[in-house]
Amino acid sequence: MSERAARPDIDPRGPRFGAAITATLLLTTVFLALVGAPSAALGLLIAITALFAWGALFGAGRHPYGLLFKTFVRPRLAPPLELEKAAPPTFAQAVGLAVTLVGVVLGLLGVPEAVGIAAAVAFVAAFLNAVFDYCLGCQIYLLVVRARPARV
Repeated sequence: MSERAARPDIDPRGPRFGAAITATLLLTTVFLALVGAPSAALGLLIAITALFAWGALFGAGRHPYGLLFKTFVRPRLAPPLELEKAAPPTFAQAVGLAVTLVGVVLGLLGVPEAVGIAAAVAFVAAFLNAVFDYCLGCQIYLLVVRARPARV
């Protein structure tokens, strides 16, 4: 069994916690891009992209925000009513990685506007997850799974 297939189920409140932190960092990136601090905005977007890469490669449960949630937040909460599969939030991290990576690459190629735009797009998704518990990346994951041909 592959490591990806062996990922345990996760507390659904963990990704929302991480999305709140991510949304705050992305909003800060947008602000920096708007006030004319392109180097600072690009640097922060690079850090956020690295965090998305971590989540996409190692899973939402092993993401640094997931570890913060497990260590400091979850012990203070009632047990979750149910757990969720780790695959959709992990896929959502890959979507965030793709969006922010485009902004980073274009920013490094001399298109500083792309940094703020990519951060704004990723912010919308993180905000929806954090505030409304609506994960765009998870919804894309479900569409991809449904679109795959059935195995015989």
